Amino acid sequence: MTAPLYLARHAETVYNAGARMQGHMAHTPLTHAGIAQAHAMGDALRAHFGDKPDIDLWASPSGRTLQTMAVVAEHLGRDFFDVRKDDRLLEIDVGDWEGRLYGDIIAETGPIVDHDRGLFSVPPPNGEWFPAIAARLTTWLAALDPDRPALVISHGITARVLRGLLVGGDDWHGVKVAGNAPQGTVFRIQNGAEEAVHVGSGVAGVKAA
Repeated sequence: MTAPLYLARHAETVYNAGARMQGHMAHTPLTHAGIAQAHAMGDALRAHFGDKPDIDLWASPSGRTLQTMAVVAEHLGRDFFDVRKDDRLLEIDVGDWEGRLYGDIIAETGPIVDHDRGLFSVPPPNGEWFPAIAARLTTWLAALDPDRPALVISHGITARVLRGLLVGGDDWHGVKVAGNAPQGTVFRIQNGAEEAVHVGSGVAGVKAA
């Protein structure tokens, strides 16, 4: 891309707060703290862009990303119905783990998270793994207008893989994955480099996926 891409994680949800697996299909609402995080994102982006910026708006079709985007769009003076939804921006499919408590899964199966990296260390049963996430994001990137700036609200792991495709990162099971960032963080990415426009107040790591 020649134009900048602004990439954000959604804000905190009830599943995040309850240490419960969300994955790509669970439509979980934001907590009170998450709503405050979304407003902080909107304030920061309004200060960065000004009113009614001429940028493309994209989001995962998950409820938590759309709720976050609705708050942000209002701050920007943009119509929520301008948001383009794309399944390729969804979070990792956690398969049989979806909706379950992290603690219960770990008690049954043993460790599932690399805590140094904040990433799953084993594939979710009947779920998705990092090369598949990178493949779908690669097709999404290829379809973008490279001359149009865009704001994207996605998920913890998906955003880290997308940043890895754009700016590089550590190799994780054959895929470049960028570093951790708290929920509500917004990155500006252009020409293979990124900077944080806003650092969120949420947690970092896989439990905030």
